[in-house]
Amino acid sequence: MNEKPPASIALEKLNIPHQVFQHTTPVTSFEQAAADRNQGPGQIVRSILFQIRPGEYLMVLVAGPNQIDWKKLRQLVKRSRIRMATEEEVFEVTGYRVGTVSPFGLKNQVKVLIDASVLKEEEISIGSGVRNVAIIMKSTDLRRALGDGEIVSLTEQSYPS
Repeated sequence: MNEKPPASIALEKLNIPHQVFQHTTPVTSFEQAAADRNQGPGQIVRSILFQIRPGEYLMVLVAGPNQIDWKKLRQLVKRSRIRMATEEEVFEVTGYRVGTVSPFGLKNQVKVLIDASVLKEEEISIGSGVRNVAIIMKSTDLRRALGDGEIVSLTEQSYPS
């Protein structure tokens, strides 16, 4: 890969140490992504975009296969009707395609919530903005890079930690 993914460029501007990881084969599953990166599923962080109200979005970072507890999320944002953003909305808001979304280098400012599960692991990997390319970094650096990201507890624990 000759050009840097957008998330890497954004992190460099913040002087946040990270690695760009290029998968050699297309990623088809969560488990495969983890195995390729020599990580456990709990180290892979998903960036999920929600629509809170028309034109207002929120990104939630979740580690591993954990599911977001909708009730907790609704209580947190004090809205009874929220939904996951559509593929079109994800692209429009973040500038990234579903499957490559990163909280770094976004097209538009979006409030980011960090589920506590993300900070359990010392090293994590996250989307880079480019398909089959990931950013590997320390969770403490992720926390630092997302200075105003709120740490919340939104997941149903689906695997033993």
